[in-house]
Amino acid sequence: MKRNGKTKAGAQRWRCKACGASTTHRIDNSAKELDAFLRWLFSKRGQEDFGCSSRTFRRKAARFWQMWPLPSYTGEVCDVVFLDGIWISGLVVLIACTKEHVLAWHLAESENSGAWAALMAKMAPPRLAVSDGGAGFAKAARAMWPGTCVQRCTFHAFCQVKRCTTSRPKLEAGKELYGLAKKLLKAKDAGSAAAWLAEYAEWCSKWEGFLREFALEDGKRRYVHRELRKARRALNGLVRSGTLFAFVEMAEERGGEWDSTSNMIEGGVNAQLREMIRNHRGLSRMRRVKAIFWWCYAHAGSPLPAARMLKAMPTDDDVEGLFAMASKPKRRDGGTPDEYGAGVAWGEFHTAVEYRQ
Repeated sequence: MKRNGKTKAGAQRWRCKACGASTTHRIDNSAKELDAFLRWLFSKRGQEDFGCSSRTFRRKAARFWQMWPLPSYTGEVCDVVFLDGIWISGLVVLIACTKEHVLAWHLAESENSGAWAALMAKMAPPRLAVSDGGAGFAKAARAMWPGTCVQRCTFHAFCQVKRCTTSRPKLEAGKELYGLAKKLLKAKDAGSAAAWLAEYAEWCSKWEGFLREFALEDGKRRYVHRELRKARRALNGLVRSGTLFAFVEMAEERGGEWDSTSNMIEGGVNAQLREMIRNHRGLSRMRRVKAIFWWCYAHAGSPLPAARMLKAMPTDDDVEGLFAMASKPKRRDGGTPDEYGAGVAWGEFHTAVEYRQ
């Protein structure tokens, strides 16, 4: 190749000595533009602070809003995984993380067992899973992670009791139960856990007759202290399932300290995501969802470099195409429709990368 003048735009033209073909070399700035887009998304800075006008920045960033940053299955086995969901205008992004990085995330319409199972399928079963006890989580954990010990966040258990008793209960039974709920937050070892269980059993025995009181309403028998019964039923379920003090069992079996709350994901992940959404008020619902996806991918254990990310991540067209294929009824050789196999294979959207220590 040799120089062959310049184009009208001022770009250097090159000519092949062998065939005479003329061409120009373009520098691909996509990776730099993606880096600028992510720096803007994760900060409070304005679009005009990145070396161009706001309109030019939005034009360059439009292609990145079309992408879906999805997690890669690394096979990393973790001791403790924290799971929670963040709601965005009727949609929920389920997130799983450790104390160091984000492991997986999944978009769903509700926190049902199918959505939780889809999230769990994207990572190896941990030794202990800590969650807030959302709907469908227990069922999904039994199916996907049968060997994993599940810990219900003790702070969320306290809040569940507080919603029933209020922070200023008037009845003596409510005052004692609220006091027990506060003591639950201080139970950090086997001794304090056993003392709490004994005190709770004593409370249940003491107020058993009181909680059975009922009154006639419209000719029907209804319990008088329904909220207290609701709180007792919730605590009884946690005690029977063994999820209230699972962290104590793990400490006795494996030693060390194990987490009893999901504060790591509530304060370390969800708080930062909500701050990011506040910093960029006005984004559409789907762009807010993708902003969360970008944040999770940037804080994953082994994110790809920007240049490789642009080639590996699926776009809206890819997702819509797979959903269109999945929505078509499939049939067996005999002509009967398939019972399974109509879901989207999210694993086709990326190539798994080896986990780096």
